[in-house]
Amino acid sequence: MKTSIQNPLAPAAIGPYSQAIQVDNLLFISGQIPLDPQTNQLVAGDIKIQTHQIFKNIGQILKSANLDYQNIVKFTVFLTDLSHFTKVNEVFQEFLTEPFPARSTVQVTALPKNAQIEIEATASI
Repeated sequence: MKTSIQNPLAPAAIGPYSQAIQVDNLLFISGQIPLDPQTNQLVAGDIKIQTHQIFKNIGQILKSANLDYQNIVKFTVFLTDLSHFTKVNEVFQEFLTEPFPARSTVQVTALPKNAQIEIEATASI
């Protein structure tokens, strides 16, 4: 059985999907772009500011399932420019401690709303 997880303090879905889905002992968090949850607009600023916003949004979704960043077991990061990789890593280190989750990072040509970054996560419950 799957359960939709929604948090009004995270951006609303911009399509036909849930913020997150819980199945058994896993939580699958949909890709998050750097949206301000109050305006549903991209936050202004460099890649670090945008990555911070994504982590805040993911944190709100995790809270809805009574979880935190330590429950995340896998991230997938989509960047439109891999030259941002080092700065994105700096933000990851602000939110995570060892043992770090598994992660994949890929460069893509475009993301929704012309975002520079999107991050999806899987957490263990």
